[in-house]
Amino acid sequence: MNTRIRRTAGLFAAAAMLPLALTACSDGSSDSAKSDSPNKASAPATDSSDDMGGPTASAGSMDQPFGPACASVPKNGAGSFDGMAKDPVATAASNNPALSTLVTAVQKAGLVDTLNNAQNITVFAPTNDAFDKIPKATLDKVLADKAMLTKILTYHVVGQKLTPTDLPNGSFDTLEKSKLTTSGSGESYTVNDSAEVVCGNVKTANANVYIIDTVLMPKN
Repeated sequence: MNTRIRRTAGLFAAAAMLPLALTACSDGSSDSAKSDSPNKASAPATDSSDDMGGPTASAGSMDQPFGPACASVPKNGAGSFDGMAKDPVATAASNNPALSTLVTAVQKAGLVDTLNNAQNITVFAPTNDAFDKIPKATLDKVLADKAMLTKILTYHVVGQKLTPTDLPNGSFDTLEKSKLTTSGSGESYTVNDSAEVVCGNVKTANANVYIIDTVLMPKN
């Protein structure tokens, strides 16, 4: 990690103004990833399934989640695709055991309410295995540096809902204010030519989620 990032005081100001970049503001909700607020968002269709119980996208249809890691998502309950579709994105992620490190990072950065109250966003969500690729000492330093952590996490968020049809040869502004790129086709997509989408097009109440196998790093 570039230690100069940690010394950039301006990041604190940028983090403070982050909610202004979103289309909704907090309404007194708790800074916990769990939420008691009901949400009436409809769940994505999951008519087809693979042998491991996870829904897969049918040929020619990108309405359903797709990718090899989708098979490990529970069929029922809050952590299922139906369950996640009813909750805002940070809460939905907290119900997925494969995203527990990401949820911890979001909590440490104080971004739970910001993400839960945003509207129509896309989150590229690194798995626990993605965080495990980072040396533990480096990861611990990042988790302890709120400014750096905020910069990295907001780089994973795009201020619009992206469907799979948007991903081939895509370039999108992130909430961190720099761009990320996407490429691929069918059910195979890459972010920044480094992170593979392992379970894509996961719907939550306020976001589309693409689960990825590598943590994205801002260039600056």
